Amino acid sequence: MNRRVKKAVSVVVSSVLLVGSVFAPVAYAESPVKAAVANVGSFFRQGLNDVFEFVVTSALSGVQRLIPDKTDAVAPEEYVSENFYSGTQTFLTEPAADARWQLGYAYRSLVPDDWQTHTYYLGGYIVADNGFTNNLESVIDDMAIRCVAVSDGSGRGVSLFGTIDAIGVSNKDIRAVRAMLAERAESAGIPISSVNLTSTHAHSCIDTQGLWTDLFRKVFKNIGAAIVRKDLTPGADEHYLSFMRQQAADALFEALTGMKTGSMTYSRKSLDKGYFSNKNRKSATSLPTELTRFLFTPDDGSMPTVISNLGAHPDVAGLPTDTNSGRDLCGEYVYYIGDELAAHGYNSLFINGAIAGIYFGRGLTGDGVTIEKRYQESERYGREIARILLAMNMTEEEIYASDLYDAETIEAEKADAASKGANYTLWCANWEPVPVRDVPAYFNIRLKEVRVSVTNPLILLAGKLKLANYNIIRDPKGNYSIYTEIGYAEFGDVPVVLVPGELVTDIYAGGGSLTAAGSSRGEDFGYPCLKEIFGADTVCFGLANDAIGYIVPDNDYKMAIIDDHYQELISLGRHTASTLMEGYLELAQELGIG
Repeated sequence: MNRRVKKAVSVVVSSVLLVGSVFAPVAYAESPVKAAVANVGSFFRQGLNDVFEFVVTSALSGVQRLIPDKTDAVAPEEYVSENFYSGTQTFLTEPAADARWQLGYAYRSLVPDDWQTHTYYLGGYIVADNGFTNNLESVIDDMAIRCVAVSDGSGRGVSLFGTIDAIGVSNKDIRAVRAMLAERAESAGIPISSVNLTSTHAHSCIDTQGLWTDLFRKVFKNIGAAIVRKDLTPGADEHYLSFMRQQAADALFEALTGMKTGSMTYSRKSLDKGYFSNKNRKSATSLPTELTRFLFTPDDGSMPTVISNLGAHPDVAGLPTDTNSGRDLCGEYVYYIGDELAAHGYNSLFINGAIAGIYFGRGLTGDGVTIEKRYQESERYGREIARILLAMNMTEEEIYASDLYDAETIEAEKADAASKGANYTLWCANWEPVPVRDVPAYFNIRLKEVRVSVTNPLILLAGKLKLANYNIIRDPKGNYSIYTEIGYAEFGDVPVVLVPGELVTDIYAGGGSLTAAGSSRGEDFGYPCLKEIFGADTVCFGLANDAIGYIVPDNDYKMAIIDDHYQELISLGRHTASTLMEGYLELAQELGIG
């Protein structure tokens, strides 16, 4: 076999592996391989993992070196930090004199007017069942950006939080939005302390990252172009990204210029574990079940705003069925949380949490009730979460007497479930209200840039093929890295940590995979979890200011999909988690926490 043929074979094999990583979570979840492997001993599984990791990393490392680097990578000393906000330079421990909360809210649809004439692709799934393509065919509900502007009136600037219904948004695109907003804010004379954009990780919205946008054609086209040193086709659709960035900047500015004074309360309720499913990261033993709610009530009697948070993948509607291609745009359960809250007179901003391996559960929201379309699973879940948010501080009797309890619908659902011999679980049965407390009117936030090495050969290959939209650093030795952001905030006395990807729950809340006994490598992680650093009541805002993929403990990092380790295929590398944790420890030290 001559050199050119060998090279061609290598790149084809690597392309298959690259594409496979995109839909591995679905294909593997129902594969007979997983069922068979589950029955063999742990020693044999470990051996398979080791072999798989060696083969995959060796093959991909060799192949990615064959691809010439056509990216706009810069040397470390040439990197210039632009459109980065470090936050409030001073931290308050109590409100300033006569301080009141100020909050503005805005909503913008991210469904383009030309969705029927321009070809768009949904980000989340490319599987055999939908013919390995996911071009948008219909729109079920909406894809949007929801945002708030928050100030404590102390004169330290306004902080903005926005959530985009998308599989993920890169830090590069977020900084572009900040640049668009900054000029308008300066003209309006409004100082900004931070601009924070998160993504819901919805699997049925237009692709904003590039890995699902006509992937097959672009992979092979860019491999050929890279070999002959021609320009590459970007993975992400710039036509759409430009639209998304403009809509995001407009929404943020609307929130910034529409702030009203009011009061804020905080509630936190632990849900039944049936609302969550840890279906493909079994080594992570923690399962945070907290649903949190900030409620801002304006003084002028206008619509209040609910800021809610829990950790679960919104991933149902994009999966094809016998009667549906899965190519329908859907905001997943996040949309229906907002729709239900709006029906009761509330604005909604939802922020996802630590979601690596955690999906929303059907146990308490399915109950044998007839569902014709997959998106209706998301609808049922979202509306139920919204009712829980509204009922947090109510007694069971108060719920039954309110419009949150639809007796006619419930009785019909009970009869439907009973006809199939299925149980029916009422969301408010045996309900226990939780306390509501006022949030002191002070807001602190500190953000930090962190340089993370990119060592995963699959991600390096995707980067070289220009499939993802990131600013890439390359040192003289040929090592690659990117800058991302981490953060810590305080809504009064409520601590919040901002994480730039899909965080394994144990890193947030502690758990077995951080220990030698519970890890794939037989080592301790060596770092405290985020709740140990910042406090047991710390809330996690995931996919915040970046979407760097899965964040896996170094000691449990194994490039092997055979035993619930597919997340590593879509991670920057083995030392991502420890690099971020070093940054969080530095943040805590700088702020005098712990």
